[in-house]
Amino acid sequence: MELICPAGTPAAFREAVDAGADAVYCGFRDETNARNFPGLNFSRDELRDAIVYARKKGCMTFVALNTFMRAGNEEIWYSAAADAVRLGADALILADFGLMAHVREHYPEQRLHVSVQASASNPEAINFLVEAFDAKRVVLPRTLTIGDIARIGRKVRCEIEVFVFGGLCVMAEGRCSLSSYATGKSPNMNGVCSPASHVRYRQDGSDMVSELGTYTINRFSQGEAAGYPTLCKGRFDIGDARGYAFEDPVSLDVMGEIEALKDAGVSALKIEGRQRGKAYVAEVVSTLRQVLATAPSGRGPLLARLRALSEGQKTTVGAYEKRWR
Repeated sequence: MELICPAGTPAAFREAVDAGADAVYCGFRDETNARNFPGLNFSRDELRDAIVYARKKGCMTFVALNTFMRAGNEEIWYSAAADAVRLGADALILADFGLMAHVREHYPEQRLHVSVQASASNPEAINFLVEAFDAKRVVLPRTLTIGDIARIGRKVRCEIEVFVFGGLCVMAEGRCSLSSYATGKSPNMNGVCSPASHVRYRQDGSDMVSELGTYTINRFSQGEAAGYPTLCKGRFDIGDARGYAFEDPVSLDVMGEIEALKDAGVSALKIEGRQRGKAYVAEVVSTLRQVLATAPSGRGPLLARLRALSEGQKTTVGAYEKRWR
């Protein structure tokens, strides 16, 4: 199975390539990219140089144009697609059906992957995208069990890619209405989830309170690690209980299930982390490269090394083996 690795900067890109990535995914420095944050992403010249560097080392480059086009401003996305094709991207990762149609019409030889942002999560939806736009691969949402993936794999006519390590995002997989409601900035349209300009922390007695816009997201007691205030990882009052209804503030790690994922028909394993630094990328990619080259019985010590790099230094397998509360 291919190891698909993140890069938010040219430096992280080179680290991912050198650490053994089969492919690196990245995006332009604009709203065509769902990780549109200050200090991240690539200019056209930087992407050109990155693709050349990767190709020399036998590594592919996937360009994520994974936000949804705004009516009347489609040219931003069309230009990004044209530039990515011109610069030699091995695949474009797309979410918007209109952009898929545009790429298929104008660049019929370009390989197209369906972004997790498209939330294609059943055989009928996936096969439609294969038939309509000649999609070669789909990135499945992190809301499916391994059994679900296996059932889908038997019925679809394209490759399957799944997230195996990093941030756990399950707000209808990318369609983050709560974040948009709280900040007016849409992850799907503007590429920003819980933008830093809306994040606040304040001390309330011995507690640390985290806020997003005008909303209190969480409250942490003294000595408790304070997570980044995203609504999906906030604590909610549910009946008589208070807890994490959508996501626990920990990282996804299903590398212990890679044999089951392989048997389910998965072609590629994806690491989340384009907002992470180059040291994180280098350590995670090199470790997972070793995991894939090691027999299952010897993987334990390697996987244990990842715990220190996880959010909250804890991990979960998420929906891969449990139902959401």
